Amino acid sequence: MASLRLVDPGELRLPPGRQSGPDLWRLQEQIREFGGETESMPPILVTEGKNGELMINNGATRAVRVYRQVPGKLVIVEIIETRPQADFSRLRKVRDCP
Repeated sequence: MASLRLVDPGELRLPPGRQSGPDLWRLQEQIREFGGETESMPPILVTEGKNGELMINNGATRAVRVYRQVPGKLVIVEIIETRPQADFSRLRKVRDCP
């Protein structure tokens, strides 16, 4: 069953396919359109792994946008999968994006 949680987007782990960070064109478009606004933003979909680490499944660009535009602001994530044995510690965090 999915659950919702408020988290600092900088602590979320990027998925393997996004280790270089978000699509820069998409990020600029979102910044232009939404800035740091999160009120109408859908939850970021994540998988919870070992030690409570959260890896983004959908929403990497949104997470980076909010982290950069409004540091310290919490976002809603929806945990859609729990994999207690999955070690996400090798994955880059949003806060480590260039």
